[in-house]
Amino acid sequence: MTTVRIAYAEPRPGRLANGEFQTRGHLVVLADDAGHRAVPIWMRGDPGAGDLSYLLELAGLPAGQVIAADVPQELTTRLLGAARARVIGVDIDVTEADAAALSPEVTVVRIGLAGPAGTRQVTADLGLGLALAAAAGAPVRLADAVMDRLAVPVPGDDLLTPFLDRVPPVARAGPGHGLPSRPMATLRGRRPRYEPRNLDFAAGLDRWDLDAGAGPAPDSEPDSEPDYAAAAEADSAVLSSSAPRPAGSAALVQAIFADDYRGATVTFSAEIRADPRTEQAGLRLEIIRHWWRVGRAREDHGLTTSGRRPWTRYEITARIPADADQIRFGIALTGSGRIALRNPDLRADPQAGAEPTAGTP
Repeated sequence: MTTVRIAYAEPRPGRLANGEFQTRGHLVVLADDAGHRAVPIWMRGDPGAGDLSYLLELAGLPAGQVIAADVPQELTTRLLGAARARVIGVDIDVTEADAAALSPEVTVVRIGLAGPAGTRQVTADLGLGLALAAAAGAPVRLADAVMDRLAVPVPGDDLLTPFLDRVPPVARAGPGHGLPSRPMATLRGRRPRYEPRNLDFAAGLDRWDLDAGAGPAPDSEPDSEPDYAAAAEADSAVLSSSAPRPAGSAALVQAIFADDYRGATVTFSAEIRADPRTEQAGLRLEIIRHWWRVGRAREDHGLTTSGRRPWTRYEITARIPADADQIRFGIALTGSGRIALRNPDLRADPQAGAEPTAGTP
């Protein structure tokens, strides 16, 4: 086995020129410093998937520094320590002998554990194995045959630029997005945090996304217009149906990272107004949980009204779990009609201990 180090866990496309930060996946580079070569891995996933750069940051902190255990891999290493067990190494091999690239789909990872009862290996997927190795500071080893076949010679110190072409087009920043011309000398820290923005719609629908998941009806013409539309009107935003019988539902939402809200109770409130013959419309608060969570990865909270409604303020309260990745808030519409939104507000009460309440006016 060849011992390698995780040289990069680079979110791509990363920071954009407009200040946003998008993550379609991570370009991971395993470096064989002794052999002056490296192996790239493209890790697909949801925005923020894996957060390997954060785990690398944790691994470099002083041993006595208190760290909030809001990352399952970090918590796992602490639990192992409490049980007098530790991660002693992570071994990577492939399941397909002729694999042309190292990827989660063709790899098997064996995590070595040592404790009072001896040593053993636990099989896991590639992402979890790398994350645990980073959090525990354990060595990563790659099968020699795999290393010899897939490694790329890297004569200099630049271990990132030679592999940027391994990133799929969907995860590359387009023209004008301002990718750096050369790699950063050190790994990036945690992703930037964003508070809710453009809540008065002075910048139109900037920061707001129209999520019309169902699309046109199955029997519609190929070039037909979408079933739902959104627009900004003065100090409000409007979500409306644009077809006589719209299919599915739509939402106009803003998404922010949940880092600053984990463990807190948040309240999303806003004024909404609905036109006559509006079928189902109301507020929406979604919590998207980290990719490693087993089971349901999304929590939906909302309140629904129908028919004509004058401007009325409603609110939704929910607890943000420790493994939350994103918070999405806004309005939703199912079927025909029109709903307007103004004066939205998202606030957190970190001391709140009460159970979340249902949406109320």
